[in-house]
Amino acid sequence: MNHKWNYQPPSQEQTEAAKALAKETGISPILCKLLLERGITSAAEAKRFFRPQLNELHDPFLMKDMSIAVERLNQAMGRKERIMVYGDYDVDGTTAVALVYKFLQQFYSNIDYYIPDRYNEGYGVSVKGVDYACETGVKLIIVLDCGIKAVEEIAYAKEKGIDFIICDHHVPDDILPPAVAILNAKRADNTYPYDHLSGCGVGFKFMQAFALNNGIEFHQLTPLLDLVAVSVASDIVPIMGENRVLTYHGLKQLNSNPSVGLKAIIDVCGLSEKEITVGDIVFKIGPRINASGRIQNGKEAVELLIEKDFSAALEKANQINQYNETRKDLDKTMTEEANQIVDHLEGLADRRSIVIYNEAWHKGVIGIVASRLTEIYYRPAVVLTRTDNLATGSARSVSGFDVYKAIEYCRDLLENFGGHTYAAGLSMKVENVEEFTRRFETYVTEHILPEQTSAVIDIDAEIDFRDITPKFHADLKKFNPFGPDNHKPIFCTHNVYDYGTSKVVGRDQEHIKLELVDNKSNNVMNGIAFGQSSQARYIKTKRSFDICYTIEENTHKRGEVQLQIEDIKPSEE
Repeated sequence: MNHKWNYQPPSQEQTEAAKALAKETGISPILCKLLLERGITSAAEAKRFFRPQLNELHDPFLMKDMSIAVERLNQAMGRKERIMVYGDYDVDGTTAVALVYKFLQQFYSNIDYYIPDRYNEGYGVSVKGVDYACETGVKLIIVLDCGIKAVEEIAYAKEKGIDFIICDHHVPDDILPPAVAILNAKRADNTYPYDHLSGCGVGFKFMQAFALNNGIEFHQLTPLLDLVAVSVASDIVPIMGENRVLTYHGLKQLNSNPSVGLKAIIDVCGLSEKEITVGDIVFKIGPRINASGRIQNGKEAVELLIEKDFSAALEKANQINQYNETRKDLDKTMTEEANQIVDHLEGLADRRSIVIYNEAWHKGVIGIVASRLTEIYYRPAVVLTRTDNLATGSARSVSGFDVYKAIEYCRDLLENFGGHTYAAGLSMKVENVEEFTRRFETYVTEHILPEQTSAVIDIDAEIDFRDITPKFHADLKKFNPFGPDNHKPIFCTHNVYDYGTSKVVGRDQEHIKLELVDNKSNNVMNGIAFGQSSQARYIKTKRSFDICYTIEENTHKRGEVQLQIEDIKPSEE
């Protein structure tokens, strides 16, 4: 791999501060440096970070419009009005709908839920959805993970006597929809202390406020935290602050007593004997929930997530697993086609962005293909297909670059757009694709930093094998859950050698199973280097090399560590 390694040695001041914190906490200075980088400067703060408590969650009534939202919900229940819970078809939207519906259904029966069809209705609040609500006598719609831009659709609903409560976390426009209440910490007039909640997280805060107002004990909300953890991990929102508290306890719930629907997905993924992490949600649980909305309809994901009977849930989970297999095949084919298009783009080496359009592509998978392109080419990518007479698509970004702002810069060419820093959706007239491509490239070129467009591994600390003690590993595990703003630390060790027993493994002999020593200790460290078998020949020459890696639990030998090697380079003699 041609990664550039980036390591900033700590200053004298940082070293002293880390030593002082180490004295106070009993944690290694190496890990204390990582705590300081996360803004943690005292033993009390470290304790709070390592053991987040549910009583640290913010008062939900600090959120603008929360009192109004709760009052309108109470009123609807008092009047026995029909309520509809409406949400987006992705993981965040479907978990949010499942959470609010499951909670309210315990106290109120005149309630329904609705997920728009990706193909017939598209993203967000649809006229078809409003019409369906009207036909079924709905008077209040709680919309989750979308709605902040649905000005016309919500005005149309209002004409029909339907009120809206919006629970969203996407960036609003200057004009807000005419909803009764808008719960969104990204509002310009926001009063809430944390603005990185997922859509499902906003739904949870609404239910927390409703519970407080109606004298319902908080412990009745805790079984729903597994859904919040799944949404936070899948929607790639920061896992610090309030999200850390929610995810920490959500993972506890997921591992000890998951809801019936999630338990069925866990079984289907083969995770039932394992401690589930954020990574398992991102790579296994989330994609299966998402596959429902990509291939069929997101409503099936909600049906599974609210299911009470385990055998019925298992049947639904197996169906969703089939959608995921179909999604993988589509994803593979489309990524190959996309790579061929990109390879033939003029002046690719000088471009800072990628915009590609193919009207035959499957709308449900273009977001994944955009993600793949950003991983391969290290550039913001927009992938477009044709839906009716519009080019519709998804954008994904590279670390540190706000793709939403780049799209907003081209807003006069667009019919619709929405999203956040790293992911966005958009649609435009087909004839505007060419001009959009030009203008998007101009914006990216002017705003992206050179280091954001190359494969850089940021190293957190240089250590020796003797530093990796059982206590070091136990303290490192307390940094979980990892995610944006609290990434898994990457370590570097110089001058390591093959112990003589490293070997190439894998179905296609693509990985290396390593047994390594360094010259500072007698510890033999186990490691795995995925997809790096090309390095095996060098390793076997007995010459020294440098590695950068994350420290993982050895899944085959409990309590032992295994290094997951990110990159290997010959040592500088």
